[in-house]
Amino acid sequence: MTAAPGHVLRGMAMGVAEVVPGVSGGTVALVLGVYERLVDSAGHVVTALRLSVTGRWAEAPAELRRAHWTTVVPVLAGMVVAVLVAARLLEPVIEDHPVGARAVFSGLVLVSIVVPARMVGRWAGRDVATALLAAVAAFLLTGLPPAGEVDPPLPVVVLAAAVAVCALVLPGVSGSFLLLTLGLYGPTLAAVNDRDPGYLAAFALGAALGLGLFVKALQVALHRHHALTLALMTGLMAGSLRALWPWQDEDRGLLAPDDGALPVLALAAGAGLAVAVALAVQARLERRAAAGAPVVQGSPDR
Repeated sequence: MTAAPGHVLRGMAMGVAEVVPGVSGGTVALVLGVYERLVDSAGHVVTALRLSVTGRWAEAPAELRRAHWTTVVPVLAGMVVAVLVAARLLEPVIEDHPVGARAVFSGLVLVSIVVPARMVGRWAGRDVATALLAAVAAFLLTGLPPAGEVDPPLPVVVLAAAVAVCALVLPGVSGSFLLLTLGLYGPTLAAVNDRDPGYLAAFALGAALGLGLFVKALQVALHRHHALTLALMTGLMAGSLRALWPWQDEDRGLLAPDDGALPVLALAAGAGLAVAVALAVQARLERRAAAGAPVVQGSPDR
């Protein structure tokens, strides 16, 4: 599933994840194998914009050509479609069946942690320490009580979007969850459903600012400290599971399982099994592709 239709489906999965509080679009991108290409492409776009703003127009096109547009364009198309549909359909499901929804999402994320953990390779002591600190930070963040929803002024929307969009490219951190914590989740979904031009323009501006400030640093981190960055992401994903514990009160306090726990646990197990099967199939397809790839004469051994 490497052609454009496959990338559209990946983008749709990411878009749905971004609408669900507690589930990270970056996590989905990492699991589906497009995370580093998307971050790398975003970094090139940010660099091209910086070159244009500083008057170095001639260098900007070359930077734009370095982005993986055959991946980025279909992924973005899939995300836009999924966000518009999920904002309309998924919100009632989450509101009407919060325990079951969190159970499914927890199973998905729990098994998905294996993806960045395996990409780290051989874990060093600093990798373990980084993952533990990230897990604790994510656990504490996801325990913050939600703020009351208000009709926010547009400057607040810009700032909130700049913060929330960082979660789009940071596995384990949910942008929707951050909006919920800031009290802007409901107003943002309403703006998407109502096609509110002022709110959406302010949100887009904040998202652009957040990406411009954050993505380049993340791109550098992945290139220079690959294992350590992936260890950080592993910890963030693990700690974020607190937000997906099925039984919670209105202030996000954790509760003990109730009498109907067995079906809920079955949902979580089924979701986790589905991810495990998908990962196994993907690994098998990658092995087959690697075995059938032609050997390039004179290429260095890796």
